Amino acid sequence: MTANRLDSFSTRSTLTVDGKAYDYFSLPKAEAAGLEGVSQLPFSLKVLLENLLRYEDGRSVTDADVKALVAWVKDRKSDHEIAYRPARVLMQDFTGVPAVVDLATMRAAMKQLGGDVNRINPLSPVDLVIDHSVQVDRFGTPTAFEENVDLEMERNAERYSFLRWGQGAFNNFRVVPPGTGICHQVNLEYLAKTVWTAEEDGRTVAYPDTLVGTDSHTTMVNGLAVLGWGVGGIEAEAAMLGQPVSMVIPEVIGFKLTGKLKEGTTATDLVLTVTQMLRKKGVVGKFVEFYGEGLDNMVLTDRATIANMAPEYGATCGFFPIDGETLNYLRLSGRDDETVALVEAYAKAQGMWREAGSPDPVFTDTLELDMSTVEPSLAGPKRPQDRVPLSTVPASFRESLPTLTKNKGTAADVVAEVAGADYKLAHGHVAIAAITSCTNTSNPDVMLGAGLVAKKAVERGLTVKPWVKTSLAPGSKVVTEYLRAAGVQDALDALGFNLVGYGCTTCIGNSGPLAEPISAAVNASDLVVTSVLSGNRNFEGRVNPDVRANYLASPMLVVVYAIAGSVLVDLDKEPLGHDKDGSPVFLRDIWPTSAEIRETVRSVITSQMFRGEYADVFSGDAAWQAIQAPEGETYEWDDASTYVKMPPYFDGMSPVASDEIAPINGARALAILGDSVTTDHISPAGNIAKNSPAARYLTEHGVAPADFNSYGARRGNHEVMMRGTFANVRIRNEMVPGVEGGVHPPHPDRRAAQHL
Repeated sequence: MTANRLDSFSTRSTLTVDGKAYDYFSLPKAEAAGLEGVSQLPFSLKVLLENLLRYEDGRSVTDADVKALVAWVKDRKSDHEIAYRPARVLMQDFTGVPAVVDLATMRAAMKQLGGDVNRINPLSPVDLVIDHSVQVDRFGTPTAFEENVDLEMERNAERYSFLRWGQGAFNNFRVVPPGTGICHQVNLEYLAKTVWTAEEDGRTVAYPDTLVGTDSHTTMVNGLAVLGWGVGGIEAEAAMLGQPVSMVIPEVIGFKLTGKLKEGTTATDLVLTVTQMLRKKGVVGKFVEFYGEGLDNMVLTDRATIANMAPEYGATCGFFPIDGETLNYLRLSGRDDETVALVEAYAKAQGMWREAGSPDPVFTDTLELDMSTVEPSLAGPKRPQDRVPLSTVPASFRESLPTLTKNKGTAADVVAEVAGADYKLAHGHVAIAAITSCTNTSNPDVMLGAGLVAKKAVERGLTVKPWVKTSLAPGSKVVTEYLRAAGVQDALDALGFNLVGYGCTTCIGNSGPLAEPISAAVNASDLVVTSVLSGNRNFEGRVNPDVRANYLASPMLVVVYAIAGSVLVDLDKEPLGHDKDGSPVFLRDIWPTSAEIRETVRSVITSQMFRGEYADVFSGDAAWQAIQAPEGETYEWDDASTYVKMPPYFDGMSPVASDEIAPINGARALAILGDSVTTDHISPAGNIAKNSPAARYLTEHGVAPADFNSYGARRGNHEVMMRGTFANVRIRNEMVPGVEGGVHPPHPDRRAAQHL
């Protein structure tokens, strides 16, 4: 970890906590040695500075790097590039399986070349959480969870067998089995420590908990003062193998929070407001750090909600410093006393502790939000930064409709019959209402708030509209415990929000199919039906191929819109339905007060819930343990597999490196893409369309359409992954105007446009 530091910046010191000694690299000592300005740095840059001091060796990290970071205080920006080494790596299974495939392929190549395969191992700790594979095939019944889990295990048995092999074959590699929770929530509730420790030469070294992850919402853990963000697979693999992340010292935008949320508003409303503000500000490639007296009124799970959506507001991360609330959450979530004591002592010793009255750091630029001005909101219909006040959702949808439908109609133009049903569908009807995603399912206030909404709605006799596909996918088993302890799960079940699985589900595109008669009606009439989900992504084609408009909302509003059945219902003025006496029931009649929610949270959530659920988190259930996995140092590749396939990267490789690179001649553009093109368009994770190149490949290899699974689930096969490029059904290539989907202009030797 350390090596031959320059004497002028040798800051190694000792911190004793409850009788135990920890070595650490002191920032105050560095400032006393001449690095003027350290104490004025943003807290997030203090984490980077500590990292440089700890790894300073005169080669990969030099005294010039350390000085450049401290000099940031003067100019509040820098163009200096540094080598940053995160403490660990977090993966989910969609992006993690390809990384493990690469490791397995490297071992195969090493074996072929006669080398020691055990030299191929992660050098940094890696946790892979299986959370992206469960789909909402079954819903609205008491058996939905068991049936979806059975389907998940059947579809993904080969991938899971491969991961079980990796768990046994590689050092520094742990797998959290399926059915446990979403990786970011598991990270927040269990894996993260805020201050990490490692043994070095018989000494325990303490340093900030940091990470990179193969998922953009790795940023959620910044709410716990753990610096982390999402990276691509190649960067993550480099970090796994001990290589530094090369980065320019970032600008840091200070976001000052004042006041507190008013009655009737939630953390979801707050994060959608913050996202809109920061998108407008422009923070791509920058850190955002939150400060101000508003933090004194903010529970940690609200901070995590805000940190989670950093990809949506465009920042590298959204960081919250360590304070008393950090310690409160560590205790509540079952961290041991030793960890909590170390976090407090370390933060105070390093000048990383924030409390009321602490001087504000220096920032590149700032903006400010009085949280009392936040109003109930959604975001949509196709971008997370497009916040829509609740009161204007119907008007906003009508305004957006011409851009969402081919026939350019209005909301009253089309009514579609549904075969075998006693209702009709129209533009704006809610086809999917999903409580899903790490953004909100990690937040007890909005989850228990949703339960209280459901309870009040059931008591008034309200029901969900029959065309709505409802689902509840908690981010961890702890959520299920406290929903049951509060006595609200029965009401959620009564409205169709039965447990469907522990995973990302609808937010990642695993919403499952709509009922066939509904899907047929939507497509026959070119209806713009909507989804309302408590997620973070609502890009076109992401949630479900039949659903063209998608709105992000709090779990509480997800329940409300499932009852309303349409985003064209004016929730301020129109009733959601009528009670058994025929009296109208309005939103205000079933909305719990903030005091009600906080008291419920306080009375039902205990640290024992966390300790119990995470006591044996890596073992998995009987289904996971029953999976047969090969053993051995190298993987036994199956040439017939359509899930896990050895890529040809090392074919023909010799022990002697070659510097010959073949030139690329005659390259042509495949696509010209407009604004708001995302990874969902370039490499979607969801549904494999039946007429796509990937579908043709699978069909040729004997896979029935019912067994296609998703693009994400098949990323361990490079043949499918290549064919999934630009496969989003809503992508628009400006070289082929008027056409949706992944197509490109005809090759000079062909007459028709081709799939990308």
